[in-house]
Amino acid sequence: MTDPTPPRDQDGPAAASADPAHAHHGHGGASRLGLAVGAIGVVFGDIGTSPLYAFRETFASHGDVPGIKVDPVHIHGVLSLVFWSMMIVVTIKYVLTIMRADNKGEGGSLALLALINRKSEGRRWAGPLVLLGVFATALFYGDSMITPAMSVLSATEGLQYVHPGFKAWIVPLAVAILFALFAIQSRGTERVGRLFGPIMLTYFATLATLGLMYVVTMPSIILATLNPLNALIFFQTDGFRAFVAMGSVVLAVTGAEALYADMGHFGRKPIGMSWLTVVLPCLMLNYMGQGAMVLSADTATAAMLIRDPFFLMIPDLVRIPVTFLALAATIIASQAVISGAFSLTQQAIQLGFIPRMQIKHTSASARGQIYIPAVNWGLMIMVLVLVLFFQSSSNLAAAYGIAVTGAMFIDTILLAAVLLSLWRWPIWKAAPLIALFIVVDMAYLGANLIKVPDGGWVPLLIGMLIFTLLTTWARGRSLMRASMAEGTIPIGIFAKSAKNSACRVPGTAIFMASSADGVPSALLHNIKHNKVLHERVIVLTVLVEDVPYIAEDCRASLTDLGDGFYRMTLRYGFLEETDIPAALEGSQMCGGKFEMMQTSFFLSRQTLLASKKPGMALWREKLFAWMLRNAATAMAFFKLPTNRVVELGSQVEI
Repeated sequence: MTDPTPPRDQDGPAAASADPAHAHHGHGGASRLGLAVGAIGVVFGDIGTSPLYAFRETFASHGDVPGIKVDPVHIHGVLSLVFWSMMIVVTIKYVLTIMRADNKGEGGSLALLALINRKSEGRRWAGPLVLLGVFATALFYGDSMITPAMSVLSATEGLQYVHPGFKAWIVPLAVAILFALFAIQSRGTERVGRLFGPIMLTYFATLATLGLMYVVTMPSIILATLNPLNALIFFQTDGFRAFVAMGSVVLAVTGAEALYADMGHFGRKPIGMSWLTVVLPCLMLNYMGQGAMVLSADTATAAMLIRDPFFLMIPDLVRIPVTFLALAATIIASQAVISGAFSLTQQAIQLGFIPRMQIKHTSASARGQIYIPAVNWGLMIMVLVLVLFFQSSSNLAAAYGIAVTGAMFIDTILLAAVLLSLWRWPIWKAAPLIALFIVVDMAYLGANLIKVPDGGWVPLLIGMLIFTLLTTWARGRSLMRASMAEGTIPIGIFAKSAKNSACRVPGTAIFMASSADGVPSALLHNIKHNKVLHERVIVLTVLVEDVPYIAEDCRASLTDLGDGFYRMTLRYGFLEETDIPAALEGSQMCGGKFEMMQTSFFLSRQTLLASKKPGMALWREKLFAWMLRNAATAMAFFKLPTNRVVELGSQVEI
């Protein structure tokens, strides 16, 4: 069984409980209006590009289930479903409820998981909740592969309405755009990011304008959309086909989880303000405009318009600029989800679910601007494979919803734990809200599960593969830690016995240790083979807390063991960079300043020997050994000076 506890990593980070007072977070002096505009540019890219395909896909056939009719009953029903989905899922669930469950200002499934794990340590249900949170993380990676492919394909398909000759170039052009997007990631997106807000504001204003052009010709569509009875009539009329259509209606709210994940960058109130005052009204005006356009046409024309209502509602005079504006919006949406994958990976590394990877900071001023080469190129390969395999956004739509609805359902389960265990809501108050969210989430998830044979298996397969990797790493590190802890000598006893058994040499030796107890294997091997000890010996443990940031005055703690031996602990938040030389610079906690040219860092490097010991299947042990071999070195991860590091190896069986 997988150990749900985030493991301490030998020569790497460790998850630990933290005093919330140690953490700090804020948005500096940025105005709420400025943050709201920035949120429009980053947070709402995914949900903002949904009008390109969501309304269209709702009326399409799915496998053996024919598409729904294009008539007032069905169009009003779909529009009502879209509106109330946005109100329940986005507004009530995420903006007004889940976003209040922040981990010192940070959001996202891993931040929420860390918060629950810290507050519910030792509870019987804590382990299953952690596994659910890890699976939500795995589904996000699937979503981050499908979103760029779906968004860019849907926008490039609009070029065929600019000129029919573009139709043959849709897939090659999408591939070229996506390749260029991933290729520029290493340069950072800080400068380009400044343009995101104005571009997306222009895009949302265009959505509203296009919609208003048709809504003013049929004002009754507004009341029809707001009336929930139309959604009920839709289900009464079509039954199972209406249920299947829900699998496409949910495309209108894809990206809702991004509001929570990006909360740390902009804050809950600016995101909520952007959603309620700009994004929601603009999106609904466009959806209602698409519906009004189709309803105002005769039967034959309506059947043609419903194939691509967004691009067909654009007047010929502005077709080219609006199409390119939509393409820019899809690129921004893709950029946001790629950056989100980088941030999520950094959190997962710090919390012990992913091996160390090379992380590059692309901005000296923006803490969150990072680039992870392995994630970037892995995502690029998968995105291009999806584009080449599915060929069109309609084919990809079947795969798109499952990852999103699965993650949303897991968020609801985690929210239930927050309401009942952390916030201590009474059952009578929490149950109706949780029941509403579960019914909606299960309906959308069930509707998307029907699409599994038509492509829905893709995100499920990706999610299961990534879930296996994450849990294998966590379980393997836990078993390795337990194996290495067997027979460990307490550091206090070792310090007393070693002072007279080895020659002391000038300088400082820092031995990295994953555990706050016992002697690291590098120290034992050093005294066994070299028979020397430095004048100042520090056993250093890096702990990554379950909070985003740690205040500088709470960064380091020290225990003086006497005779030049010290036990030091450095604490970091799961969103912070673990830079050990920077943390030691200027410190005099160990009897004087640290001079890097007089300091040697000793690291332990383990070689795993797979065995038939109980604890993990042999194939998972071999998988863990492969992950261990390919993990980035602790030297690079902790920013240690390359000419001051000594690695001592050992073999471990698990």
